[in-house]
Amino acid sequence: MIRVDFSKLRILIVDDNAHMRRIVRTLLHGFGAREVHEAEDGASGLEVFTSHLPDILIVDWAMPIFDGIELVSMIRRPDSVVNPYVPIIMLTGHSEKSRVMRARDAGVTEFLCKPISAKALHQRVLNCVLNPRPFVKTKDYFGPDRRRSQSASYTGPERRTNDDAIVVDPSAERLRESVRY
Repeated sequence: MIRVDFSKLRILIVDDNAHMRRIVRTLLHGFGAREVHEAEDGASGLEVFTSHLPDILIVDWAMPIFDGIELVSMIRRPDSVVNPYVPIIMLTGHSEKSRVMRARDAGVTEFLCKPISAKALHQRVLNCVLNPRPFVKTKDYFGPDRRRSQSASYTGPERRTNDDAIVVDPSAERLRESVRY
């Protein structure tokens, strides 16, 4: 079994609800995370993101100034000078399929519905660190590979015929190795 040391992770929570930020921060501290930053809206979240360069973002969907989807879109620009590969966990109180797909298409790495549990948050953070998703860069999308299954039997019209679009995140291995002990 791989043991994980969360104390080396830098995590940013972006949520307009102070109570939710406190809950998430408390859970992360319980997992062993020590460097947890917070922002109360999308604009301050982008500011903290560029100044603290977190390893993982936990972002609420509905926020003032600009929402979580807009924040993800700003971060997931392949020409960004900061880390466009950062794993992003989207928090929301809405679990409709259309929202999950919209978050996925914006470049979210993981999706977590409120109310959250310690187990679900822990699982999403572990998945971001231990199982980093390859990134895809096409003319219409830059972000984690949206396919959860690598089935070669899929023959639909949207099947990628080659892996030229796959981009390797240069920091994924560093992140994974930094938390193992």
